[in-house]
Amino acid sequence: MTVTRIEELTRSRVRIFLEEESSFVLYKGELRTFHIFEGGEIAQESYDTIMGELLPKRAKLRAMNLLKSREYTVKQLRDKLIQGGYPEKIVEEALAYVGSFRYTDDLRYAITFILDHESTRSRRRIEQDLMAKGIDRDIMDKAWREWEKQGGSQDEQAMICALLQKKHFIPEEADQREKQRMYGFLVRKGFSGEQARKAVLADCYI
Repeated sequence: MTVTRIEELTRSRVRIFLEEESSFVLYKGELRTFHIFEGGEIAQESYDTIMGELLPKRAKLRAMNLLKSREYTVKQLRDKLIQGGYPEKIVEEALAYVGSFRYTDDLRYAITFILDHESTRSRRRIEQDLMAKGIDRDIMDKAWREWEKQGGSQDEQAMICALLQKKHFIPEEADQREKQRMYGFLVRKGFSGEQARKAVLADCYI
């Protein structure tokens, strides 16, 4: 396989492009180890070592190190590894590895996220946030059911009133412009248009 291009990423890392338009990232010192240079050929044995041993081990360690500091969804972890320049096959191998130890668990992540934000975010906003993190609808529904089994509940009206009080918003004293601004604020927080409309017309202080 011919090395068509070598792109410098940092002072220590480069991206290797092959004739099949595939690529992977190595440290500069490894170019000498595997006799890789632009326009040259990678020996099959070297390629097999890189793809079968070096990068899989490195991707697994990278995934483990990321998970030491915080929990990630599978999508978030996949995105991190792809950003690190790992080929797709190796990324999936690393994800399967950490998943086998339950270091990644999207259902657990979703339940924890709901518990962390149940008193400050609407259900719609929580679901939007989880979808952005790569949690699919089926897992999200399971998470809500588990949350309910654990006694979880939300009072969105109380949440809205708390937000309005924090903003020192009193409907009977607000002009139309202020009401429109507060309506938009509540909708952006994930509350329905009907909930937001009622809130800016009613007095939560009563």
